[in-house]
Amino acid sequence: MKNFLQGFSGKQAESRGEPFNGVGSELRLRVLDEFDQAGIGWIWATDSSGNLIYLSQRASERLGQEPEKLIGNPLDVIFEIDSENQASGSGRSLKFQIKARNKIRDQVVRFVMNGAAQQERQTWWSISGHPVRDAQGEFVGYRGSATDVTVEYERKLVDSKMADFDSLTGLANRHLMDRQIEGTLSAFKASGRPCALMMLDLDKFKRVNDTLGHQAGDALLIEVAERLRTIVGDRGKIARLGGDEFQVMLPDEDDRGKLGTLAEKIIQILSQPYPLDDGKRAIIGASVGIAVAPFDGDEREALIRSADLALYAAKNGGRGQFRFYASDLKDEEQERQTVLDDLREALEGDQLYLQYQPVVSIKTGNVVCLEALMRWEHPERGFVSPGTFIPVAEDSDLINNLGEWALRTACEAALEWPKSVRVAVNVSAVQFANQGFPTVVANALAHTGIDPDRVELELTESIFVGDNDETERMFKNLKSLGVRLALDDFGTGYSSLSYLRAAPFDKIKVDKSFVDSCTQKDKNSAKIIAAIVGLSNALNMETTVEGVEAFDQLEVVKEKGAKLVQGFIYSRPLHQTAVLENFESGEFTIKPDGPDTYRPDRRSVFRRIGVIHEDYYYNAVMRDLSRNGAGIEGIVGVEVGTDLVLDLGEGQLAVCKVTRVKDDEFGVEFETQLTNDGSGNLCTRHRVSPYTIAAAGLPKKPGTAGPTEGKRDQSSPKYMEVSAAGGAA
Repeated sequence: MKNFLQGFSGKQAESRGEPFNGVGSELRLRVLDEFDQAGIGWIWATDSSGNLIYLSQRASERLGQEPEKLIGNPLDVIFEIDSENQASGSGRSLKFQIKARNKIRDQVVRFVMNGAAQQERQTWWSISGHPVRDAQGEFVGYRGSATDVTVEYERKLVDSKMADFDSLTGLANRHLMDRQIEGTLSAFKASGRPCALMMLDLDKFKRVNDTLGHQAGDALLIEVAERLRTIVGDRGKIARLGGDEFQVMLPDEDDRGKLGTLAEKIIQILSQPYPLDDGKRAIIGASVGIAVAPFDGDEREALIRSADLALYAAKNGGRGQFRFYASDLKDEEQERQTVLDDLREALEGDQLYLQYQPVVSIKTGNVVCLEALMRWEHPERGFVSPGTFIPVAEDSDLINNLGEWALRTACEAALEWPKSVRVAVNVSAVQFANQGFPTVVANALAHTGIDPDRVELELTESIFVGDNDETERMFKNLKSLGVRLALDDFGTGYSSLSYLRAAPFDKIKVDKSFVDSCTQKDKNSAKIIAAIVGLSNALNMETTVEGVEAFDQLEVVKEKGAKLVQGFIYSRPLHQTAVLENFESGEFTIKPDGPDTYRPDRRSVFRRIGVIHEDYYYNAVMRDLSRNGAGIEGIVGVEVGTDLVLDLGEGQLAVCKVTRVKDDEFGVEFETQLTNDGSGNLCTRHRVSPYTIAAAGLPKKPGTAGPTEGKRDQSSPKYMEVSAAGGAA
């Protein structure tokens, strides 16, 4: 050490041009030695390659290492910066700072050599150092000092965790997440890198708190956080914003196919049952809204607002869904209140009505049951989907009034049918939880005089959230009235055999999602249908398979043992007048009629789009759309094999090739498949930056380009653009 300290003191003095003598050298040695022995701090040094060449003896002892095990190792192998707390020091890695030969000032580092970073007890040092050069200006290494700050730094980490992390789940809180989003967007802005933001809201969580207590709710939130960590992994940051709201930030991700798949996985996993104390369990759901910077906002506030609007759209669309942000989404809070106010008027003003969809025997074609489906024709909005207004009603007491009206109306309608035909009525979990519900059913039966055995109440598995004893009492009360009970949407994510063992169901309805994919070789849906039918038969229950639309699906479900089917291949929902007309001859018999093959993606649309060929922008209309291609009209002269780009709006540019042509109509095949947008529609996986769209001069709404938009005045068209009505444009 003496020789090193002589060099550390004397040679540096010479390099700085300071006078050097033996007395000064001895004094420096003594001062440095006393400094080291006092434990106030320690001296360290590296060579020009960054390898440690000296460390105070006391420092080695504090690290629990022999000096010879430390000397010769790169400094950045011995220590690392706390990457989770970039506020300390420069934020750059230690390796970067040494390679750049920067001065190091009070940089907090962690001892990591030989796996020390994985130990429960960590050692934290604050190091400072400066690069040293010899008389010729050559870099010779670092000379520096260090102190142990373990106690102070761990206290700081605890304080920081309390300020920045949710005390219940350990996830980042709103304040930390806001800073992370702000920093990420700021860093990504110049290079145009994308960043996705997911807003999550737990469905039916309030019911868990209300029925099982806040302690159960807290236990559930902790488990939700663990499931999110498992799903997201190191791909993104997760935060709990408060209550049942969560947020996930995914840097460098704009692929809406991957984002949609991740959102579906989150919804599926979070919807699995949660075991609680005393043998109870809770079932909730999740809704997800997704926005991507810079397309949906390049500032934190704008991006969060876009994700919020997408989340509200997902909840308003029926919950248990995800949505991507779109510019036409409205302020959902205001929209939901408007829907609720209008719905109250609709119930009083006869805007609501029921349609009835037949359940048919495959063997005979006879209609054995009709399911009552609520419909709303708004005087200004037109048709309003049940997926829009039912969730709004469930969040208020209006669902009980709607349910009572639907039950009584359906029973009255069924009185005009043959007595062999039953009527099925959907019951909300909110209705089922109402202690007065059996009285509502009893009154409807008494008022109409219908045979109770002709009435089926369709329940979903969400009714099992809450007090098991109360649920059993409700089942007992309903069965005492003589009505039938059906378990709807069976197999959609958290089905349990214990439900069927404990609950007195008369029927199981196989969810449409299994039918949609039952003809696909790489799916297990057909096997699942067979298993459910077999289980139902073993329990002496009926089985109805929902959503059959094509003959290939019908053959599969028939082969798997299904006897009752409900779907478009037999009939769409009918008005009561149409039902009665069919019953006039006695039995209502339907022959299946539909496409040979189910095509889930192909759908009819009327959508204005832009078609870009070479350097010209055409206005056109899209008539049908699937994941793989589209049918377009409005341009004459296009040839098979022509490469085009479709402008679908909001930065969605789809590269495609013409595959068929007839007059002003032609079909195209996409270079990259479209993906699900969460609302049943399709969108491109990637989008073009709004800055690029603006620079290209594309119109704000696709297919509406004027003479100068899309640079139409700067190039000549190769084909003739015609209007949708067929006239030349």
